[in-house]
This record gives sequence, C-alpha cells and structure tokens, in this order.
Amino acid sequence: MMSSTHANLTPPRTVAVIDIGAISIRMAVAEIHADGHIRTLESLLQPVDLGREAFDTRRLSRKGIERAATVLRKFRRVLSEYGVTDTNDIRVVATSAVREAINRIAFIDRVYVATGLDVEPIDEAEVNRITYMGITPMLMARQETAEAKSVVVEVGSGSTELLMIRSGNVLHSDSFRLGSLRLIQELDASGLRGAKLRHLLETHVRRFVNRIAHELEADASLQLVVMGGDIRFAAHRLLEDWDEHSLAKLPTAKLEKLSTQVLSMNEDEVVKRFGATFVEAETLSVSLLAYTLFAKHFELPHLFVSGANLRDGLLADMQQGGNWTSEFRQQIIRSAVSLGGRYAVDAAHARAVADLARGLFDQLATEHRLDTRHEVLLYVAALLHEVGLYVNLHSNHKHAYYLIRSSELFGLSQHELHLVAMVARYHRRASPQAAHEGYDSLDRKDRVAVTKMAALLRLAIALDDTRSGRIREIRCVIEEKQMVIVAPGVDDVSLEQLAMRTNSSLFRDIFGVPVLLRAGE
Repeated sequence: MMSSTHANLTPPRTVAVIDIGAISIRMAVAEIHADGHIRTLESLLQPVDLGREAFDTRRLSRKGIERAATVLRKFRRVLSEYGVTDTNDIRVVATSAVREAINRIAFIDRVYVATGLDVEPIDEAEVNRITYMGITPMLMARQETAEAKSVVVEVGSGSTELLMIRSGNVLHSDSFRLGSLRLIQELDASGLRGAKLRHLLETHVRRFVNRIAHELEADASLQLVVMGGDIRFAAHRLLEDWDEHSLAKLPTAKLEKLSTQVLSMNEDEVVKRFGATFVEAETLSVSLLAYTLFAKHFELPHLFVSGANLRDGLLADMQQGGNWTSEFRQQIIRSAVSLGGRYAVDAAHARAVADLARGLFDQLATEHRLDTRHEVLLYVAALLHEVGLYVNLHSNHKHAYYLIRSSELFGLSQHELHLVAMVARYHRRASPQAAHEGYDSLDRKDRVAVTKMAALLRLAIALDDTRSGRIREIRCVIEEKQMVIVAPGVDDVSLEQLAMRTNSSLFRDIFGVPVLLRAGE
C-alpha cells in the first residue's frame, strides 16, 4: 500500500479526454494525483456541427470531417503545451453523430492521419457507464439524493440517456434515439414556422417525455437530476454562485419561466438576450422544455442540476486505469440478475453455476490467460445461460443468444453483450464453428476468448447437474496431463461425473487436456 508521504512525492499524471459530439468537440485537460484526486486544468469547446448531416444523411461530409480534424489539431497543440504527447494519456471518444455515420471509418482514419489520435466511437451502454461514474459521487454527497430514487436524465443532441439510481445502485438504464437536434431537424422538414412550429415542438416533446417517463416507476422519494450543456447554461443564469462541483437545486417554476421565454424567441433573439452561442441557441428550446416537462410529470417542485459531464466520467475511468471496480461489477451483475428474472430463470441454479464458473476462472488463470473483464462476462453468461428456456426447450441455447443479444445490460457495451450472448449460446450442444451467426464476425482474440469461457461454463453446469447446489467449493489441479477437479466435502459425485463426460469435450478441444472430477478428499 502506498504511503501518504510517497503519494505526495509522486508527480501527478497529466491527461486529456476529448468528446466529439453532434454539435461540438470538447476537451478537458486534468491532473490525476497518486491519491486518486483529479484536478481539471483546462476545458475547451469548439462548435462543430457533425450531427446535422449525420442525422439527416447518415454520412459525414468531407467538409465536416476536415473541420473536426482542424479542431483536433488545435487541441493537440494545446496538449503539447501541457507536455501531453503520449497517446496513452489521451482518450478520444465520439458519440451519436460519428457512431451512426456509415462513413465513420473514414472519419476515424482521417483524424488519425491528421493528428495521430485514435477516435473511439462509444455506444449508448458505454455512455451510461461513464455517466454513472461521473454522477454517482455527486448523488452520494447530498442527503436528498443519496437514499432517494434518483432519475438521471441527459437530453443530448442525438439521444437521451436515462439512469435510475438508488444508494449508488443502478435500478434501470436506457437510451433513446431522441435528441434535441434530431427532433429539430424532423420539425424543420414540416415547413411550419412561428406559433404553429412551436405548438408542434411542444406536442412532440411532451410525447417524447411521456414515452420515457413511462419506463419509470415513481415513488414519494423520487428526485430528478438533469445533466447536459443546455441545462448547465440555464442553471448559471437562474442561480447565483453555482460552481458545478455539486448539485444545484433549481425550482421547477424558474426553469419553466425560462423555457417559455426561450420558446417564444428565434435563435438570434436567444443569442442576444442570453448570450448563448448559435449552437447553444439551436437546441436550448427542446432541452429546457423536456426537463421542465419531466419535473412537472412527476409533480416535483424542484429538480437538481449536475455539472458532471461525459468528460468527468472519462477522467474517472482513466484514473482507475480503465478497470472495472468491484462496485461497478456488482452493478453489471445486478442488471443480469434482473434480466434473468424477467425470463424466469432458475435463480438458484444460475447463481450456483455462475459461482462455480468464477471459481474455475480464478483457479485456471494461468491456463486461460484472460483478463478480469472476461471473468465478469463469464459470470453474466452463466447467470443468463438458461434464458432461452423462456422461449422453448428445443434449441434453447440459440434462443438464449438472441434474447441476450437484443437486451441491454447496464455497464456492458454492445460488443461485450455480444460476447456474453455467444458464451451463453455455446453452453450446450455444438462447439463454436466459423459458420455460426455472430461467431463469424469475431476476430481471433474474441473467438478464442468465447471458446475458453464457454468451455469453463460447460464444466460449471456439469458441477451443478443435480441443481442442488451441493458442490460449492472446488479445487483444480493439473496432473498427469489432465485437469482434475476435486469437490471437497462431497462424497458421491457420480451424477456430476456423468455430466462432466458430456460437457468437458470443449475444454479438451481448446485447452488440450481431459477433465476428471473427483469426490472430496
């Protein structure tokens, strides 16, 4: 353990995170200290309208790509002044506009050639994960939100992110392809102007809010926490001395009054009256109206405004080295258990298999050489391997793949969810084959990882073949060119041995050794 004296002497690491959004590119430069403290040194923003063309044509124009490359070259020069030149100290992510563009690879390659920066398009699940990391400390620091059911909403330009958190635990997460800029583009196509356009806007936003609010179960403790550049802009004009480091309590009536004012103005008037940029003025009306309607839907006299943003979460992620904390792993597992309950899985058997799979993973680390994230993916696949029974006993492993693949699990990206679905698909019957749907799209590293995890899952299923949970502890040893699993405290494992003969062939194929199960010694 690092002593406080040594921590104080260790120089901070200077890093940067860059967020390529639909209407702007933002960068935060920060110091990460040895004790985990993060100090932001500078924040920069440059308007870049990528979303308008991406949402309309699903392509990024050459002009738009060059504008983004120019901004990122400027950011690199700023980083050079801070001495940040190693790309390992710079994380660049792109959200909906780049993610949805069919020529996103051309964008990524052009940025790399122009700046040397690797752009990482992140999906909605990853955005929610990073948002959770940024917002949770603020929620836990305030008594009103620490124990309450906090509904966290961010209306972005291209999508709206939703989290429901209580006591640091994620109860629900979702993402909707409904954003302020996307909605404005749809309404512009109507040809309406003035009061008629505003009425249509209010109708669409109200419908949009009702759709999202329908996903939530309200109770007396519910608190609304809102995020995003538009609401931060509003909060700074409605509240005095807010420093963004803590939650601001904003009366719904004040927000509604400002929202009504903005709705009655055109973009030029918003710029002149409130000092907004033209980029901010374009989306302000939709976002503020949406937040107001959320608060009124739940009959809340006030809402909380968070200064946290995607870059805060990215910095927290860098501070942790990109590793999943034990608390975050528990959030993923909670989400998987909830999904399993929805499909009426045998919860006791699923948990027993998952625990046994984890035991096998830990004890065979030198053989499989997978990282700690794969342990979580295996555990989740074990919890969900029988969801396909909800559809039909016949081909339930294939049904499991489709159900998991089409679901959302908090904390897992679409790629990680795909790996979980593949592992669950191979919990029985055929071994992985190149012609199988889903498996054929994986690169070699992921193919090998899926096969290894599926092999361990099959062993774990055999160990709980009686569904009694009587085998809780195992000891694995490699001896005489075979892998021996010993079940301490269990005298008769004859039924499990029969299951093991059927389930161990995949392990032998990938690891090259047979498996022998022995009763306790």
